[in-house]
Amino acid sequence: GCGKTTFLKCLNGLLKPTRGKVYFKGEDTLSINRQQLFSKIGYSFQDPNDQLFAATVRQDVSFGPKNLELSQDEVERRVDEALGLLNIQCIQTKFIHDLSHGSKQRVALAGILAMQPEVLLLDEPTASLDPQTEDEILIFLRKLNQEKGLTIVMATHEMDLIPEFASGHDSTSITFLLSSEK
Repeated sequence: GCGKTTFLKCLNGLLKPTRGKVYFKGEDTLSINRQQLFSKIGYSFQDPNDQLFAATVRQDVSFGPKNLELSQDEVERRVDEALGLLNIQCIQTKFIHDLSHGSKQRVALAGILAMQPEVLLLDEPTASLDPQTEDEILIFLRKLNQEKGLTIVMATHEMDLIPEFASGHDSTSITFLLSSEK
């Protein structure tokens, strides 16, 4: 209730700030074409069910790249790469509604990563996950940040995640965390 989700949505242009301005690379986000902004700043909803809508995993992951008007070969390459990053190639033909919550979270991330964003905004990425899946997602995010240099902004209530992610990163790929723990 302190505005974490609202803040994240203002960062990528899903919401317009009521006061102040949001800049991305020195440019006011309100002046950037929304399609360009969405391709550079990926956003993962707290509940993947709010993000996934296609019938199958592969269809959902390919939606973003197709809307960037890329060649079919490039779309397929990006989808294959994103599925591989999350190690979910084996479920690419499965129906979204048949997946576990953790698998849906991975599919939502794959769909964002297929767009090849420069910044990844995550709203409670470990919410409602079992401990093993939570660890797997966090290890993946750390690896993504360290190896790909992807900037990650994460909203979380879990204070124990902050020391894990806020230390040991160089200035080009700092992970930011927000919390509203009481």
